[in-house]
Amino acid sequence: MSLGDDHGYGESSRAGDDGSYGGYAGTGQTRTRLPDRGGDLYGGAPRRGRSSSRSLVTIVGVVVLLIAAIAFANRGGDDSDGESGTAGDKAESAPTAASGERPVNTKTAGIPTGYAHSEQGAESAAANYGMALGSADMFNTDRRHDIVNTVYAPDVAAARQGDLDKAYASEEFLTNIGLDKNGAAPSGQTFVSRIIPVGTKVTSSSNNSAKVALWYTSLFGLSGEGSTNPVTESWFTTTYELKWVGGDWKVTDFTQKDGPVPVGRDQTASTAEDMTKAVEEYGGFTYAR
Repeated sequence: MSLGDDHGYGESSRAGDDGSYGGYAGTGQTRTRLPDRGGDLYGGAPRRGRSSSRSLVTIVGVVVLLIAAIAFANRGGDDSDGESGTAGDKAESAPTAASGERPVNTKTAGIPTGYAHSEQGAESAAANYGMALGSADMFNTDRRHDIVNTVYAPDVAAARQGDLDKAYASEEFLTNIGLDKNGAAPSGQTFVSRIIPVGTKVTSSSNNSAKVALWYTSLFGLSGEGSTNPVTESWFTTTYELKWVGGDWKVTDFTQKDGPVPVGRDQTASTAEDMTKAVEEYGGFTYAR
């Protein structure tokens, strides 16, 4: 996540009673207790076994339906409109389903740029810009300047740069998250700051402006033996205000709120070694509607 007003850091951030900072408090987990194996999943009486003849009829019926479904799915394309992947009665896409449009193929300072002048282009820009603003690169002065100048509209970037530099240079803040005064992780540990977009939604738009809500999960903390700030998961929705400037979408402002947060499964946390290895080996994506 980014600092200052960016995703809950800087002056607008407050340390919680548990010592957590900004939006990166630890998330709780919920245990789900299932019924005893002998009972119905929904609380009814135990199920009785069916007769072998009835089971055989059921299995045969399922196989016949499966064969029919496969045959239907693989039949010739006589009913199509002649274009690959386009059917005559094509169902409408869900709000966050892939549109089929080609993603951007240009980058500025390593950040995808050159989006379509459309709502879908604005959604793609919000997702990719959010990833950049939430990355560990924001803790490096040179990379932070590159990101801010690429993501924000020129007039906004100039005004925001000083505030962000002040926030990220705060030794108190850096100490609270386990980094040294230069934003570096302790020896033998890896600093993790990464967001993973789950979906986007246009809340309003005009010809040259758009508001896009980005729902995402974030990973933040230090992986490695001896870490006092282990990597935790959080959920946020950030709404970006975008403006069409110089042939591309740029951020002019944003607001952030917690959630929606799913119920956590009772899974065992990975070891520090496994977490560090995953962060180093798994790269991010370029997001496009």
